[in-house]
Amino acid sequence: MTAETVLELKEVTKNYGDFRLDKVSFSVPKGTVCGFIGQNGAGKTTTIRLILDSVQRDGGTITMFGQEVIPGKSDSLREDVGVVFDEMGFHEFLTPKQIDKIMKHVYKNWNSELFFIYLTRFGLPSGKKCGDYSRGMRMKLQIAVALSHDAKLLIMDEPTSGLDPIVRNEMIQIFREFVLEEDHTILLSSHITTDLEKIADEVVFIEGGRIVLSGNKDEILMKHGLLKCKKEDADKISDSFAVYREIDDFHAEILVNDRESCSKLYPNAVIEPATLEEIMIHYVNRMKTSGREGV
Repeated sequence: MTAETVLELKEVTKNYGDFRLDKVSFSVPKGTVCGFIGQNGAGKTTTIRLILDSVQRDGGTITMFGQEVIPGKSDSLREDVGVVFDEMGFHEFLTPKQIDKIMKHVYKNWNSELFFIYLTRFGLPSGKKCGDYSRGMRMKLQIAVALSHDAKLLIMDEPTSGLDPIVRNEMIQIFREFVLEEDHTILLSSHITTDLEKIADEVVFIEGGRIVLSGNKDEILMKHGLLKCKKEDADKISDSFAVYREIDDFHAEILVNDRESCSKLYPNAVIEPATLEEIMIHYVNRMKTSGREGV
């Protein structure tokens, strides 16, 4: 693990019997937004719980801020980690004022002044029970808490799921501001790939408990492409380039992993840029057809 790496997983494994997280390895560079993508049930939440040491892993190592996360003995690392889940982690009868008093005893670096600044910015009434908040307001409350104890790493599990586009865009702007300050880092789990295309620097794609693809987001988007041709020409595309072939009665759409090389080898083929969502869908379909789904 280098000094510029905030979080690193090496061959992390968790076996639930009907689902197995299988030797998951990836790293999150300092000062970046890392999009952790995959369909529901792919293993994103399990991975995050292992990182936070809320469930015990069966194998592998996790390193955070240069220190190994030792099961049951890494509470001190949580001071520098802000966490946002898709479900609110506070009792619904609590008000933000009461949450502020509780957090003073939870985090050494809790900043009440900053917390109330965020409440005002997010339009969150400090005396209103958070159970009466809308879903968007509840997510903003979690973010306000996460940002008010000097966290260096923000870990979020589906924070924009179920929110309307306006609120999602507002939250993305908040995340951008967080990363720009003092080399903060974000691990953002989501199946909404359009959000990640706007903000992510790095991407880690998990499916069936395995890491399928990881790296710089722009490089991944640049390398992949959708090659479109007639059905009878589909077999001419080398298997070394074809991630997955989608063929109907007349046409074929093939996700290729090296758009530049394919353009040179097949100059008459139409190769269009692929979105993260299209890349994810084609990789998932490839795993389904190869019988590896859920392995």
